[in-house]
Amino acid sequence: QVQLVESGGGLVQPGGSLRLSCAASGDIASIYAMGWYRQAPGNQRELVASINSEGGLHYADSVKGRFTISRDNAKNTVILQMDSLKPEDTAVYYCNADATYSDRYEYTYWGQGTQVTVSS
Repeated sequence: QVQLVESGGGLVQPGGSLRLSCAASGDIASIYAMGWYRQAPGNQRELVASINSEGGLHYADSVKGRFTISRDNAKNTVILQMDSLKPEDTAVYYCNADATYSDRYEYTYWGQGTQVTVSS
């Protein structure tokens, strides 16, 4: 069992910045990758950025050069630094963790979501 708690969402003007945090607890040793997804009204949930246990990074093309994902293993926390925000970044952002058990089973956990609104 893994629990994910998100924070850092809010309202910002275009060109502004936000920092999202996701703290994992429970069986954190089972986690091999964490990331952030987002979903805007009427749209499907999409992957924004991810980081795995080896430090491998992935970014959606729409956020490359503007967003940065990082992880603090000591704090069991993953960070999404969002800069140069655009109105099209407006969405509910969800923290995600992928876990493996007994080198055999896999499971995906989700945070509750945090609203990011970019508007002038």
